[in-house]
Amino acid sequence: MSAKRAVRSLLVAAGLVVTAVCTYVAVRGVDLDEARAALATCDLRWLVPSGVVFAVAIWLRALRWWIVFDAEKRPPLREVTRALFIGFFFNNILPMRAGEAARIIALHNATGTPRAEAIGTVVVERVFDVLSLLILLFASYPLLPQVSWLRTGALFGAAALVALVALVYVLVRYDERAVRWLLSPLRRLPNIADRVEHAVVNATRGLSAIRDPHVALRGMAITLVSWIGIGVSYWILMFSFSLDVSVVAGILVTVAINLSLVLPSSPAALGVFEAATVIALRAFDVPQAEALSYALILHLVNLLPFLAIGIGLLGPGVLRRR
Repeated sequence: MSAKRAVRSLLVAAGLVVTAVCTYVAVRGVDLDEARAALATCDLRWLVPSGVVFAVAIWLRALRWWIVFDAEKRPPLREVTRALFIGFFFNNILPMRAGEAARIIALHNATGTPRAEAIGTVVVERVFDVLSLLILLFASYPLLPQVSWLRTGALFGAAALVALVALVYVLVRYDERAVRWLLSPLRRLPNIADRVEHAVVNATRGLSAIRDPHVALRGMAITLVSWIGIGVSYWILMFSFSLDVSVVAGILVTVAINLSLVLPSSPAALGVFEAATVIALRAFDVPQAEALSYALILHLVNLLPFLAIGIGLLGPGVLRRR
């Protein structure tokens, strides 16, 4: 077995273990009869306003990706949006967040955008995402219930924030030199030095949003509004189960779910999504049966539309392709 295949197998195995552990955490101690009753009595009419807010928030994420491209070679917004939804589709059917690679390939095939440049923009997006989620966590912390794990999470968040600020400083201060240093090990491979140099130029262009304060501020603002919109959407859906919680609960569920996605897991983050939701709602004393039922419906909201849109964009034969 090659080293690459061995690493891939190890990551897949780690994802299955994480999924199994998180699934156990999500269902541990749950009365299944109560969970079924909560599902049977939930008012799904709240899916309509929740879905509208969620759709707007997702569109903002497409706009954010479009904005972080270099203005001189920015691909069309329509193609960026299409590639983003293809990425969402593959994130839900393949493990290890493979949709990130899929959207880069889809955008390259549609517009010719260099892959290294697209990778740079995705790195910028992830920086904006984590920074925004941590900002929301710290901003809502005074309004959250006093539970021990929140304090621990805030400490880890502070450490992650310091690391991210350091990364941004290095990318801004050293620019192309930092990217060239990161890619320098590839120069040792035969017949690849020229390609590495070309990749350095394109990747640096993809990171331009970090170096331009105006673009960075717009990108961060759109990211924050998008995450708040998703949190409000999640909170609106809580009315389906008559959960007596504030909008801060929706924000905390959003932060918990998306920070937990750094863990390796199976396709669609099965188990991880549910465990993060249940743990977040536990802080608001939501009964676990209702929290699990809510998590299942919420996961379907985050799964089925992207599967349908992805199949529509790629064609009904996509599942038969290699």
